[in-house]
Amino acid sequence: MRPRRSALRSTLSTRDGKSRYVRWLFSAIADRYDLITVVLSYGQDRRWKKRLVDRADLAAGSRVLDAAAGTGDIAFECARRGARVVGLDITRRMVELARQKSPTDASGPRFLVGDMMAMPFRDASFDVVTTGYGLRNVPEIAVAVRELARVLRPGGQLLSLDFDKPRNRVLRVIYFSYLTLVGSLLGLVMHRDPDTYRYIPESLRNYPGAEGVARLMRDQGFAEARFEPVLGGLMAVHVARR
Repeated sequence: MRPRRSALRSTLSTRDGKSRYVRWLFSAIADRYDLITVVLSYGQDRRWKKRLVDRADLAAGSRVLDAAAGTGDIAFECARRGARVVGLDITRRMVELARQKSPTDASGPRFLVGDMMAMPFRDASFDVVTTGYGLRNVPEIAVAVRELARVLRPGGQLLSLDFDKPRNRVLRVIYFSYLTLVGSLLGLVMHRDPDTYRYIPESLRNYPGAEGVARLMRDQGFAEARFEPVLGGLMAVHVARR
């Protein structure tokens, strides 16, 4: 159940509260998720995801995990480049939608329902792990990064696309206001509830930002971690090496 506006920030401040809210939210918006990402990104979302995959060390037969796969954009792009891909998402409806897009032969990704905080894979199972908008949505980023490191082979790559927080205070206020305004309009039009997408700017308030995430990656077992600013620093692509 969606909390009232005044209670959302408090809800997101606890592990259990954020976990429950994120599960509710993505189940509620799953059928409109592809459209939402296009609108919020001015149509640039697919290009950003392709940029992420361009940075991956992919070869024919590479073992790839796309964590928080959503409806599968990144997973399908990796599969098109010859990788063997597993997509994992905590939202069952997202997984159902991704499976509907999959080719009928064995070349497409395999999609599973699962939590990136405790994944059902053995250590060192993958050559590359990707995630789009995944780390910002987990209850504890450090735990998720540690789990992503666990399933990567030594020398493997982690690549992540997500929002960033502008350092400049004025730009940050403008950015948050934009996300709130556009999110409210989307919520009103698509769900008859302007508060549906207020989660996006709220989720950024406690997010450590691109530099903070890179530090967390190094703290949790990655030998190197860097990020590339996207859209003037409003977004970022992380590339880390196990």
